[in-house]
Amino acid sequence: MKKIVLALSFLFLITTFISAQVQIGNDSTKIDYSNPKEYTIGGITVSGTQHLDKNVLILLSGLSPGQKVQIPGDKIASGIENLWKQGLFDDVKIQVTRIQGKSVFLNIAIVERPRLSKFTFSGVKRSEADDLRDKLKLVRGKVVTDYLIANIINTVKDHYIDKGFMNVKVSVKEQSDTSLVAGGEESDNSNTNQIDDTKNPNENHKEKTQNKNHVAAGISLGVILYIKVDKGEKIKIGNIIFDGNSSLSARKLRHTMKDTKQKRWYNIFNSSKYLVENLKKDEGNIIDKYHSIGYRDAKIVKDSVYKTSENLVNIKITIKEGSKYYFRNITWVGNSKYTDRTLAAVLGIKKGDVYNQSLLDEKLTMNPNGTDVSSLYMDNGYLFFQVTPVEVMVENDSIDLEMHIYEGKQAIINKVTVTGNTKTNDRVVLREIRTKPGQLFRRSDIMRTQRELAQLGYFDPEKMTVTPIPHQADGTVDINYGVEEKPSDQVSLSGGWGAGMIVGTVGLSFNNFSARNFFNGSAWRPLPSGDGQKLSLSAQANGINYQSYNASFTEPWLGGKKPNSLTVSIYHSIQSNGQPKTISVNGATEANPARADITINGLSVGLGKRLRFPDDYFSLYQEVALQKYILNNYASVFSYSSGISYNFSYKLALSRNSIDRPIFTSSGSQITLSGQWTPPYSLFSPNTDYATETEAQKFHFVEYQKYKFTASWFAPLTNLRAAEGKEAHNLVFNARAGFGFLGMYNNQIGLSPFQRFYLGGSGLTGYNIDGREIIAMRGYDDQSLSPTTGAAMICKYTLELHYPISLNPQATVYLLSFAEAGNSWTTFQQFDPFSVYRSVGVGVRIFLPMFGLLGFDYGWRLDNVPTAPNMQKSQFHFTIGTSMGEL
Repeated sequence: MKKIVLALSFLFLITTFISAQVQIGNDSTKIDYSNPKEYTIGGITVSGTQHLDKNVLILLSGLSPGQKVQIPGDKIASGIENLWKQGLFDDVKIQVTRIQGKSVFLNIAIVERPRLSKFTFSGVKRSEADDLRDKLKLVRGKVVTDYLIANIINTVKDHYIDKGFMNVKVSVKEQSDTSLVAGGEESDNSNTNQIDDTKNPNENHKEKTQNKNHVAAGISLGVILYIKVDKGEKIKIGNIIFDGNSSLSARKLRHTMKDTKQKRWYNIFNSSKYLVENLKKDEGNIIDKYHSIGYRDAKIVKDSVYKTSENLVNIKITIKEGSKYYFRNITWVGNSKYTDRTLAAVLGIKKGDVYNQSLLDEKLTMNPNGTDVSSLYMDNGYLFFQVTPVEVMVENDSIDLEMHIYEGKQAIINKVTVTGNTKTNDRVVLREIRTKPGQLFRRSDIMRTQRELAQLGYFDPEKMTVTPIPHQADGTVDINYGVEEKPSDQVSLSGGWGAGMIVGTVGLSFNNFSARNFFNGSAWRPLPSGDGQKLSLSAQANGINYQSYNASFTEPWLGGKKPNSLTVSIYHSIQSNGQPKTISVNGATEANPARADITINGLSVGLGKRLRFPDDYFSLYQEVALQKYILNNYASVFSYSSGISYNFSYKLALSRNSIDRPIFTSSGSQITLSGQWTPPYSLFSPNTDYATETEAQKFHFVEYQKYKFTASWFAPLTNLRAAEGKEAHNLVFNARAGFGFLGMYNNQIGLSPFQRFYLGGSGLTGYNIDGREIIAMRGYDDQSLSPTTGAAMICKYTLELHYPISLNPQATVYLLSFAEAGNSWTTFQQFDPFSVYRSVGVGVRIFLPMFGLLGFDYGWRLDNVPTAPNMQKSQFHFTIGTSMGEL
């Protein structure tokens, strides 16, 4: 009864208030409020408006000339209410200006709310103010309402609460804009000309100019909003306490919480700020962990957060674990394509195994490696396949499952499209796609296509999408691949130390070049691109002492129909002691006897072919190369100082590459076995006594045989999946091993002075004059683990752990720790794969599209080098490129 009385009283007050807004414009015209009368509206006027259209206001009121109304009455009250709803006014009245017979003339008198002139922040940095402006989206002339003020306060608070400032305080102060006065004139008060104290002078000048334009138009902008922010200190998590857990320790439970961490000195990569949404998400991770060990009834009974100091809170989570369950009988219903035994083998869950819902889901449909029941069907065209596990019995601690299968019919691929490739031509993308129209739909083909597109290096692998569009009526499916271009061209600017000098390098690598558009001027943006070809140009120089020029071109699809690659390289280098080639003697030009130099000219042509056997991850590469060495009094490297040597060789390399992506690789392997041979010239001249020949004669035609084996294997140690809008930061293990051997055909000639191995340091050098292979060994000086003339045998082993900081293709960054071991030997007889030098260390890799992969490592050597007793114990190394040498 009390509620009814209160409601009636409230209704009476509201009616009285609205009725009181109906005023009389002429005292001689009397309205009897106790005796409503019906009138016809003869006309409506509007007063008090500055910015709003009067006709629109009349329309919004719901009143119109010719309309019959009672005064006082509901229609007048509704008109006032309709205008109040707009939130644009401080006061609304409907006045009776005059009554003429049965006609009444009305005036809508309004007082507009003030409008925003300027706003400024205090208590925040300029960068923070920029972020807040983007979120608030305040514009000049916006009506300042209570809702707007509340929205400003809530938005700013939410912004800082999301950053861990739980005690943030926000206030908004309104002040009339005294720089604008009635009549559209600007006052002399210049203090308010500063639009926002967090903006630069150019922005403020722009806003002041806009302000003058508004004044010239006769618009009064109203008020300035002063938004004051007191962030306070971030709220950190002191301790996370668990109650009711017996099967999992508190340490293991805290480990499952990815975003909610205790404040500890060792949590350098994780924030310990307290956020409610992070806690709720991590509580879900806790329950998932219990489900994975059989506690399917586990639940969080309650959680409590309480302050221990001004900036620290403790979190207490109470858990009810329930009973542990096990799988018992698993039966299959609806399967005709595969037998129960086959499906059970793929499922891999046996009677008595701990009940694990996430494992069950993974084995049925969600295994990223494609070894699940769903993949078994989808790799055979059954796109419409569905499997639903049903618990048919729960008895004590055991659960019986029945797998309900809907196989559907096999789907045929209808159309395949690509979107998002704004630079790369469609044909370049489509030729890498394994799903072809007319083929059976296969999930493995889609996964392989994603891998091949990532290997191109033109697209962001984190943003690739695959959208199957099934048409169940006719059993077909359309597939769309969505890609996003990323910069792939690179500029290399570097310096190195070698041969007692500093050498500068500049290189350009265009990884998506288009040779066929070279003479098409409109295709130069800035170079013709989009056909997937690679053009590389580089130059090294140290003034007149050393110069080297290299150019190479690769066509990955020679002929355009098969993935057979063609690579052509040409290079020229010259190194000297800095003396001029010629001198003037008695007015005549003669060769300079003091000059010492070596000139190298080279050309190579290579053909690559993708193989289908043993599987289609294999490829075969063949290369023919010719080098000409011209030595003139150059005795610092070889056993002879003058002469001409020719190095004509054939190289054959068999490799298998199944890595998922080239920059931050998380899975797969890369194995290469190669051999390189020159013709056995000495065997063609069996009667030649090489013991009597000079070194220059022996190596006029260089002969050798060279073999290498390298293997690299990647495996993720964690299995985090990317959340929406976030990257999955998984720890990755990488193991590498490499062996190299340089042999000869004739003992009388000896080992070739070219193509030798040099181990130690960063793997960088400022020069390359004789085809030598410089292999990194971090923690040791450059080339300190090989003879000065190079080694014929080498081995190296590497273990690394990789952790990504950013997988953004514009700036990929990951940390690593490493352990390495390696050594080199002069002869095959000395080779001992277990007699190695060791080192450990840490590093970082940074990939920038314009410069490639840059590396910084700090290595500690664990062994002493007899030939370098003064070598420092640890040192920094700088590297460029994905491989540090070829081992």
